[in-house]
Amino acid sequence: MNDPKHEAANQDWLEAELADTLDEDYELELSEPALSDEIRKIYRKTHPPTIPRIEYFRALLSLQAELIKLQDWVAYHKEKVVVVFEGRDSAGKGGVIKRITQRLNPRTARVVALPAPSDREKSQWYFQRYVPHLPAGGEIVLFDRSWYNRSGVERVMGFANEDQVQQFFHDVPEFERMLVRSGIRVIKYWFSITDEEQQLRFLMRIHDPLKQWKLSPMDLQSRVRWESYTKAKEETFARTNIPEAPWYIVEGNDKKRARLNCIAHLLSQVPYEPVPHEEITLPNRVFNPDYERKVLPPELYVPSKY
Repeated sequence: MNDPKHEAANQDWLEAELADTLDEDYELELSEPALSDEIRKIYRKTHPPTIPRIEYFRALLSLQAELIKLQDWVAYHKEKVVVVFEGRDSAGKGGVIKRITQRLNPRTARVVALPAPSDREKSQWYFQRYVPHLPAGGEIVLFDRSWYNRSGVERVMGFANEDQVQQFFHDVPEFERMLVRSGIRVIKYWFSITDEEQQLRFLMRIHDPLKQWKLSPMDLQSRVRWESYTKAKEETFARTNIPEAPWYIVEGNDKKRARLNCIAHLLSQVPYEPVPHEEITLPNRVFNPDYERKVLPPELYVPSKY
């Protein structure tokens, strides 16, 4: 017979767990910096109301539950998935990657964000530094920027000459076809924001001490060279949008909608289904009546400051 007190305690525990989950999400959402009044006014004026927070969290949690099912399917069937995230600086790539991986097993889903190539890597075949990070069976790899650095920042900033860029455009379609032929699903997203939106986000980062680390000299140069990046993007789409690995553009001015739309689309690209699961039961603890827990010295404990 069910014990009402036990059921009530379980309900209280579940509600507390949900509250913790929402608190974690809310912490991620506390991204509005301590802006000057003028920047705050401009930002609010140019941004219409977004999805109400409670609706956003409900949708996000539902999508993240589906991502767990996708992960289980990938692991069970030893599938291999690569998701490429590209776009202008501050377009929201990191935000959506964070929400995708937030509740996934990091052993199954991992993020690759490579630094600038070393002198040794510069002398290698261009794609060589990316190959070791490709997924094995049962893995999902999210590239926070990818080999498309060659046709983007490297081209615009002069780190690659025109011959190298043209060689990249010649090679990358076949490289991606090789990945697909090997059984890797390749999904490519470009996060798109307007000139005005990027300017506002950069200003927000400048005035937010928690986000200033996101600004680099390269990011600031991307403002100066906006049009050059636009031309580079357009040629990249024209020459690398292949049937085996097409580009998908995510409109990113509204961060919340961009995250939800991208995750929903990603789920639609993989034909995942429920997979068998062994029933999980918690084993009984072994109890030894002669065991006595030792009292540890107080200096071993972290001070309780909060």
